[in-house]
Amino acid sequence: MSSARGMKTTAGIVLVVAMTFGLSASAQTARADGARDKLIGAWHLVRIDTPGSDGKSRTGLQPEGMLIYTRDGHVSVQLMYPEAQHDINNEYVRNGYESSFGTYDIDEATHTLTHHVTGANTGDLLVGKDLPRIYQFTNDGHLVIRSARSDEHWSVEWEHY
Repeated sequence: MSSARGMKTTAGIVLVVAMTFGLSASAQTARADGARDKLIGAWHLVRIDTPGSDGKSRTGLQPEGMLIYTRDGHVSVQLMYPEAQHDINNEYVRNGYESSFGTYDIDEATHTLTHHVTGANTGDLLVGKDLPRIYQFTNDGHLVIRSARSDEHWSVEWEHY
């Protein structure tokens, strides 16, 4: 009888330890994934702000856009500018269209995302690059992303579908 009682006690201790570590790991995961969980899903573009040479924000004609973050760490972004702006060509846009995809990392402590570009409509200009981004969730649930590069001064606001 004492052998059976000893096994039950040992099993109970093992169960308590396992539950304690399991709950602790779950709590850590919940804390670590707070921003990631908010990020996951499909977002539609609300607006892009780009400062002009005078430093004032100019929104101009807004493109249509979609941004997707998956739980397994993939990202995809597509923007289509109005036909009047199809002559826009820069590091990100070709003939009024911007698209890229790849993977991402999130650092909640610094509020940064890094997009690791695997493919883009601009080809070698972005493919293979890491694009650091600063993110912020607004009180109304929007996601604001801006470049972490000191030479880029744009911001993009997104809303969950």
